[in-house]
Amino acid sequence: SKAMGVWRRRGSNITLDARTSRSPKIALVANTSWYLHNFRTRLMNALREMGCEVLAVAPEDEYSRKLIAAGFSHRHIPLDATGVNPVPELQSILSLRRLLYAERIQTVLSFTPKGNVHCGLAIAGSNIAFVPNISGLGRGFSEESGLRWAAKATFKLALRRATTVFFQNDDDLRMLVSMRIVDAAKALRIPGSGVDLRRFSHQNNDAPRDSESLIFLFIARLLWEKGLGQYAAAAKNVRARLPHARFQVLGRLQKGAGGVPKVKIDGWVDEGAIEFLGETDDVRRYIDAADCIVLPSYYREGVPRSLLEAAAMAKPVISCDVAGCRDAVTHNATGYLCRPRDVEDLTVALEKFIGLSALERKAMGLRGRAKMETEFDEMLVINQYLDVVSQIAF
Repeated sequence: SKAMGVWRRRGSNITLDARTSRSPKIALVANTSWYLHNFRTRLMNALREMGCEVLAVAPEDEYSRKLIAAGFSHRHIPLDATGVNPVPELQSILSLRRLLYAERIQTVLSFTPKGNVHCGLAIAGSNIAFVPNISGLGRGFSEESGLRWAAKATFKLALRRATTVFFQNDDDLRMLVSMRIVDAAKALRIPGSGVDLRRFSHQNNDAPRDSESLIFLFIARLLWEKGLGQYAAAAKNVRARLPHARFQVLGRLQKGAGGVPKVKIDGWVDEGAIEFLGETDDVRRYIDAADCIVLPSYYREGVPRSLLEAAAMAKPVISCDVAGCRDAVTHNATGYLCRPRDVEDLTVALEKFIGLSALERKAMGLRGRAKMETEFDEMLVINQYLDVVSQIAF
C-alpha cells in the first residue's frame, strides 16, 4: 500500500523512507536479456535505489551474466520474439505466469511487443500491477496487414488489465485509444526510451571533412523493414556520382523471414555500395567517426534509440516520415525526413546533406543535441516510471 513507504526524488537522487519490512518486488520483462542490459539498466538501478527488489526476466543469453554481475537477479523464460506457433506461445505464457507467482511479483514492467502481450495474458486473474511500454506497433497494425484484426484483438485482451500504458510516440497512443484497445485515462506518452546524455555526449572536436568523402552510418538490427535495402540502393546511387562517399552498416544479423541474409550484405559489400562493420556493444566510437546517421525505417517504431544516441552526440540524422522516427527528427533543422520505401527520395536527402557546408552540418548536429537535452533526456523517462511505481507499490 502507499502508506507502507514514502520516496523522494532530488534531481536524479532517489531516497526511500524505509517503513516496510518487505521491499516491493518488481519484474522487468523483455524478449532478450540484451535489451534489458543495454536499454534498461539505469531504470533498474533507479528502482533499486528507490527501495524496490528488481528482477530481470528474459530468455537467457550472454547478457544475462552481465545483469547478474550488475547485482540483479535474473530468471529465464522461453520467449521467442518471432514465434507464431500457438502451442509454444501458450507454454511460454504459462511458464511466465508460474514464474511471476513463484517470485511473488507485485508489479510487472514489460517491454517489446511480445513481452507486453505475454505479460498481459500471464497476469490474468491476478492482483499483479502491469505497466507495459508500447515501443512501436509493428507490421500487425499496418494498413496492408491482413492480420490487423488479430493484432487488435490480442492487444486488447493483453492490455485490458494494465495500470498504466506507456507510449513512446503520439501516433501509437492515438491509434490504440481510438481503437478502444487502451483507455485514454491509462495512456501516458513518454519520450521514447530516452538517451543517456552523459554517456552520449558531444566532444566538440570534429575536424571538418571534405563534403565528397562524408561517412554515413546505418545502425539497427539488420531487418528489411529497417530500410537496409533502400539504404544500400541509395548508397549505390550516390557513389555512382561521388565515389569517395562512404556508407557503413553496423548491426546484428537477424534470423527469420524479416532478416537480411548475410549473403545479401556480402553482395552489397562486393559491389562497393556499403562497408559492413558487424555488431558492437558500444556504438559511440562509430557514431563519433561518422558525419550523419541514416535509418530509413518504414516500420512502426517507438522512437529509434539509434537516432536519439546520434543526435545526442550532435550528429545530423536522416530517417523516414513514419511513426516514431518523425518524433526524433526536426525536418530541415536536425536532419531530414524522407518518404518511406522511396530510394530516390532518400538519395535526394543524402545528396542534399552532402551539399551542406561544414558549418551548416555542425549547426544541424548541435540543434539535434539541444533537442535531445530538452525532449529526450533518459531521466525524463525514468522519473515517469518512478512516479507510476511509487503510486502502485508504496
